[in-house]
Formats: sequence, structure tokens, C-alpha cells
Amino acid sequence: MAGRPARRRSDDGATLGTADWEREFDRWLAPFWEALGDARRRRWAPVYVRGLLGPGDRKSVEPLAARVAPGDYGQLYHFVNAATWEGGPLERVLAEKAQALVGGPDAVLIVDDTTLPKQGRYSVGVARQCSGAAGKRANCQALVSLTLARGEVPVALALRLFLPDEWTAAPARCRAAGVPDDRIPPRTKVEIALDEVDRVRAVGVTFGCMLADAGYGASAEFRRARSARGLTWAVGITRAQTVDPADVALHWPRAATGRPRTHPAPTHEREAADDVLAGERWR
Repeated sequence: MAGRPARRRSDDGATLGTADWEREFDRWLAPFWEALGDARRRRWAPVYVRGLLGPGDRKSVEPLAARVAPGDYGQLYHFVNAATWEGGPLERVLAEKAQALVGGPDAVLIVDDTTLPKQGRYSVGVARQCSGAAGKRANCQALVSLTLARGEVPVALALRLFLPDEWTAAPARCRAAGVPDDRIPPRTKVEIALDEVDRVRAVGVTFGCMLADAGYGASAEFRRARSARGLTWAVGITRAQTVDPADVALHWPRAATGRPRTHPAPTHEREAADDVLAGERWR
């Protein structure tokens, strides 16, 4: 209602007025600022975050600085474009926060893709690829995302940029755009996702089940890796995904003539998942 102050709630459930929420905002983010280490970074990180979350459509440094740090464009530009720090400490704080908020045996870990429409030869990872945001192939960045959720509360846990072939095949282009050398070798989205799941589990994130759509569910490597780690999981598959019955085995049939087989054959013919489920009652 016009004229009434906005209300927020803190972590302990207390109602906050407009005069209080900024203090609560600073308190909640204080562990992240501490993880940055350097005093200058701890000073400018809150300014930058306020600019990103505050009003205004343009979030590039110059218009953002005009709103939240008039007269300090140079300082904010240096923080965003020149200052460097290790991401690990920040990621550990994020994992701890997510675990405290929603982690546990009732939580689910969701692996998915996120795409950001973008142009520019030196915008890292930009290529013409499938974009969920655009609903078609388009110039964008693609990121592997992990989300920890319980009930209806999701907490973003990880984002890792995927580099398409046209980037990994051009190391000089990667270096010119600031890609570290250890990130240039090709990695599939499945490999990135597996590394991230291992990382968040190693720092204490817990969940009861892991979920992914067919983009990951179609990968036998991804499915086997989940089982090998002892995780409970459910993934989407495409209608054309071929499946084997539970009693399938491998054998070495012998032909009367010709060369000996170099690979075993399944004891049953594979079928499309859509055909197998057509006559079944299932949810």
C-alpha cells in the first residue's frame, strides 16, 4: 500500500522496517566480506552488491557507480575489473549458509544449465549454443548450476562457466579474455557438474536426493557416477532413450564363420523408453 514502509524478516523471524533491513543485509553478508581478506575488497564489495541488487536497469560499472558511489567510479572499476582474489573462501561461506538454511536429508540437490544471452568476441564462453532463456540456439554464455532446495525454498549453490569448443580450441583467445590456464582444457558439462557435486559435498553440504533433467540424465557417465558415489538420484530421460530390462546380461555369441567378436552382446534387445512405458501404469 502506498505510504506504508516495506517490511522484511530477519533470520530469527523478527519483523524489520525500512530503517533496519540494511543493517540486517550487512550482518548476513558479513562472513562473505570477511572471506575476501583484503580491506579494500571488504570496503568495495558491499558497494558493488548494493548496486547490483538495487534499482536501475543498467548494471555496468559506470551507471552503477553513479547510483551507489558518485565520484568513486575509478575505485569501483578497479574492484570489478582489476582486483583478483581466490573464489574458494567465498564458495565455502556460501555452502555453509545454504546448508544452514535448507540442507539435510529432506533437501534435494538440483543440477541444471543456466544460459545468459550475451554478445562479444571477448566475453568469455560466448558462442551460438542452446539457450533456455531464448528458447532456441543463440549467442549466450552457458553455466552449470547447482541448487540446494527444501520444500519451496531454493538456494543457489554453484555456477561454473562452460567453455564451448570454439573457445577451448583457441587458447590465445582464452588468455586474452582472462581465462586461467587451468580452465582452458575442454571439459563437458557432465564433468563440470560432477566436480561441483564433489566440491560441495566435501565442504559439508548434505541432501537426500539429487535431481537433473534429460540434458544430464541422457549421459550414462553421469548416471553411473551418481551410483558410484552412493547417492540417491532421479533424472529425466528423452522419449528415445534406449533401455534394458533389469535381467539383462552380456554374453559372447559365437558365429560359425568370420572373425571372433571383440565386444560382448546384451542378452535382450534394447527398446526405447517411450515404448517400454506405453503400457505401464506409472507416475
